Amino acid sequence: MAMEISFPGGLGVDAHYKGFRVRTDQPHGEGGSGAAPSPFDLFLASLGSCAGYYALRFCQERALPTGGLGLTLYFDRGPDGKAVQGVRLALRLPAGFPEKYRPAILRAIDQCTVKRHLAAPPRFDYTILAAPTVARSA
Repeated sequence: MAMEISFPGGLGVDAHYKGFRVRTDQPHGEGGSGAAPSPFDLFLASLGSCAGYYALRFCQERALPTGGLGLTLYFDRGPDGKAVQGVRLALRLPAGFPEKYRPAILRAIDQCTVKRHLAAPPRFDYTILAAPTVARSA
C-alpha cells in the first residue's frame, strides 16, 4: 500500500490516500499559516477517534443507546514540552448505560488499533528515489 505526500506551499504537507486528501500545516507560532492541524495533532486525533470508534461499535453491537456517548483525550507532555509522556481517555457514557457493561467497554476502547501500534511499532525504512531527468533543449 502507498500514501502519497505533497507540498502545497508554505509549511503545508498533504497526505493523499484512498481518494482523500488530509491537509496539515504548522501553527502560526511555528511559521505555518495555521490553516490545518499539525501532523502531531492528527496523530492525537487518530488515537482519540480510534478509541471512540471502539466505544461506538461496542454500543451498536449490543443495541445500547449512543446519545451522549463521548470521549475526551487528555495528554501530558514531558519537561521538553514536546514529547507526550501520558495519555488518558475519559469516556462519557449515555444516561442509563448498564453497569454490567462498564468494564467491558473500557476493554473495548483498549483495543484501539492506533494505540496497539504504539505498543508494537512498525519498522521504518528510508530510501531516496532518483530524481526525474529533465530533457534539455540544445
